[in-house]
Amino acid sequence: MFHGAMVAIVTPFKNGKIDFPGLRNLIEFQIANGTTGIVSCGTTGEPSTLSWDEHQRVTEITVEQVAGRVPVIAGTGSNSTEEAIRLTWHAKKIGANAVLMINPYYNKPTQEGIYQHFKATAKAVDIPIIIYNIPSRTGSNIEPSTVKRLSEIGSIVGIKEASGSIKQIMDILSQANPAMFAVFSGDDDLIYPVMAMGGSGVISVASNIIPAKIAELCDSLQKVSIGGKTYYGEAIETRLSFFALRPLFAALFLETNP
Repeated sequence: MFHGAMVAIVTPFKNGKIDFPGLRNLIEFQIANGTTGIVSCGTTGEPSTLSWDEHQRVTEITVEQVAGRVPVIAGTGSNSTEEAIRLTWHAKKIGANAVLMINPYYNKPTQEGIYQHFKATAKAVDIPIIIYNIPSRTGSNIEPSTVKRLSEIGSIVGIKEASGSIKQIMDILSQANPAMFAVFSGDDDLIYPVMAMGGSGVISVASNIIPAKIAELCDSLQKVSIGGKTYYGEAIETRLSFFALRPLFAALFLETNP
């Protein structure tokens, strides 16, 4: 369900108020140009400056306007576990397909604290959860070992990775089950390497203005030409062979090289 070019859609304003007709128009613009999912109230949607009522209403309008044509992923993250659960319950109630949850910001919890935060939300609300890791904003990183633990919780289905670390993304891709857990680039300038390594797509800022180009890029990266024929997906055997060699690559640098 979750793949390709998904947009972290802006929340439009007019005269200091949310422009709901404008939001509806932006959603139509996205769908007409090949966007495969709408993420409401992600960072680009300014949830940190919306009131509780505004946040809920933006999500409601998004679900209503999309009308099932593409998945809607509602931003429901908070540094308060209780508040994250409340927002996630609301997203489920109004028919969102999934939620995007940032790790607790400012609090800077331990890795165990991060794990328990997501686990508690997953236990409280039965809806697909996509983790959002962006250390530059939260002050803490979700380490690959923690992502692996979280990926074993059935309703946690993916991660938006915005750490900017290719090594971290490779570690996540090599440890998580690709059939059960999707990895999305959280940075537009990393779409190519993330998808080339087996990522499922991007949650994009650039798609707000060039959705067709981002959708085309993601679509082309999901195709592989072998012997003159086009296949969807990638050469999995090649990727697995590469991952199998990575422990050796790491071992060569256990001490300073050369």
